Amino acid sequence: MGRHRPAFFGAAAVVVAVDQLTKHLALNGLDDGPIDLVGTLRLNLTFNSGAAFSLGSGRTIWITLVATVVAVVLVRMGWRADRRLWALGLGTVLGGAGGNLVDRYLRDGDGFGAGHVVDFVDLQWWPVFNVADVALWVGIGLLLLSSWREPADEPAADGEPAKGAR
Repeated sequence: MGRHRPAFFGAAAVVVAVDQLTKHLALNGLDDGPIDLVGTLRLNLTFNSGAAFSLGSGRTIWITLVATVVAVVLVRMGWRADRRLWALGLGTVLGGAGGNLVDRYLRDGDGFGAGHVVDFVDLQWWPVFNVADVALWVGIGLLLLSSWREPADEPAADGEPAKGAR
């Protein structure tokens, strides 16, 4: 139990680091306006006080509190993860939540925990998002894949570990 902690914490740390690095670059490189890349893809600096897709704008502190509770639950689950893919999925989701929580706690806003999340990837036909948002969905995908590929081991009737137990 919990033998995949390095994978869990490593995935979370990498996601937070890449997310914060890209947000730093966006804050310093997009202050003069959007940059068109390819097709409808452009880099466009925005600040989100709400949750996903800017839902819940004006309720930033509540979103921050709920996200913090979710992060604590993810840490508890990741601490106990006994399957590598499951640990990676939980770590990736935690990293996504953590990247946006860094913004909520440390960026300018209407008080502690009310900072706005930096978004900058703009497809122009979808709400503007960031690396942490992508990581949340990638992590969910890894969790679904893990659930499909690696069903939880059940103990045999005689109390011995199930065949194929990890």
